[in-house]
Amino acid sequence: MKKPLKHITVFEHQSLWVHKGGQQLTEAQLLSLQRFYGEKGVSFFKLIHKGVQFNKFAGVLQIDGLVIEVLPKADKNETNDKIKWQKLLIGMLRAVGSFDIQAPSSSSLSTKSNFILDLYFELFVKEVEYLFHKGLIKKYRKREGNSLALKGSIVFGKHIQQNLMHQERFYVKNTTYDNQHLLHQILYKTLSLLKNLNTNVALSSRIGNLLLNFPDMKNISVIEATFNKIVLDRKSAGYQSALDISKLLLLNYHPDLSKGHNNVLALMFDMNLLWERFIYVSLQKNRNKYGNDITITEQISKYFWESEKGSRSSIRPDIVINKDKCDAIVVDTKWKNIGTKNPSPEDLRQLYVYHDYYQAKKVALLYPGGGTNNGGKYFEPDNKTISDKECSVITIATNGCTTIKTWQEEIAEQVFGKWLKMERN
Repeated sequence: MKKPLKHITVFEHQSLWVHKGGQQLTEAQLLSLQRFYGEKGVSFFKLIHKGVQFNKFAGVLQIDGLVIEVLPKADKNETNDKIKWQKLLIGMLRAVGSFDIQAPSSSSLSTKSNFILDLYFELFVKEVEYLFHKGLIKKYRKREGNSLALKGSIVFGKHIQQNLMHQERFYVKNTTYDNQHLLHQILYKTLSLLKNLNTNVALSSRIGNLLLNFPDMKNISVIEATFNKIVLDRKSAGYQSALDISKLLLLNYHPDLSKGHNNVLALMFDMNLLWERFIYVSLQKNRNKYGNDITITEQISKYFWESEKGSRSSIRPDIVINKDKCDAIVVDTKWKNIGTKNPSPEDLRQLYVYHDYYQAKKVALLYPGGGTNNGGKYFEPDNKTISDKECSVITIATNGCTTIKTWQEEIAEQVFGKWLKMERN
């Protein structure tokens, strides 16, 4: 069993150095991160003098004997409560479906820690165990090679070339029905990766046992196109969750080809996108409590400019409530804490455009923060008269909720009840 990895927990926008700070990188770890960053760079951190600074991404990096857990943090006035923000991040990921797993295998995790990496490893193992319990599916596949039995058609050219001195063998081409197909090759590839990366004693033997069920499985090269060509049917639909986790792990694993031991696994989530999706899911989940005719749509694009050469530019708000109705409402989410300050001019200009293009009755900017609703109105073009176009500023409190479910209910109450003045059913 490999020795446990060193674990560092930081918040988004914080930095790690090799020469200062309570938590430090080694020179080798910094070099691995610099190699991973490369010439093109990565989105979730930037290089600084003798260190790295994390951006608006949260998640986990495993590199060179080290796990770096990057947590979100939107409330500047709170202490660095790592447990709170760890649970909040995992809860948001669960709510938006990043931990969506089969019901028969969704029992409580045996992993004691809440590291996101451990959770994904545990969930994948549970999914594969569930598939074995149900029974692995078989598929037809074409096979070509030497055989001691004449089964199928002989490929005469290769038969003569390879078996001139072995008359007991036949080089044949046939179709076989077994479990040696792409779905299981991907699962095998992921289990092999977990065997190399996992340091959790509770999972080690389970991963080993699962690998024993894949004898002689072909070790394929997996890229995004590999997953794109998979089409699941009624018989293979149960593989979806395991394949989703396989895709996340395999496509975010970056082997160090030069050294071989400074490999990087990066599961990082853009907090702007996660926040947007979480707000949408929360409103969608609770909308019927405020009216059966409420509709909620996300990411509705409209063209607003076209060049003489024919190319177009579009605008796309995050959430539109009651689209194409006289009481249409536009909400744009931003993962940043503005405190008592006004929204940025860019954010306000964006919502001003939404008023016209979506014929919105109301528009709002939605931030994490203190849990308040404030309004403000735009000036008319004369810069003297206040117009009737209002842009509300909604801040969603990130503390005080005992569960993600109650937090989602409070988000819906703040938007539907307090801002839009809708009565609960």
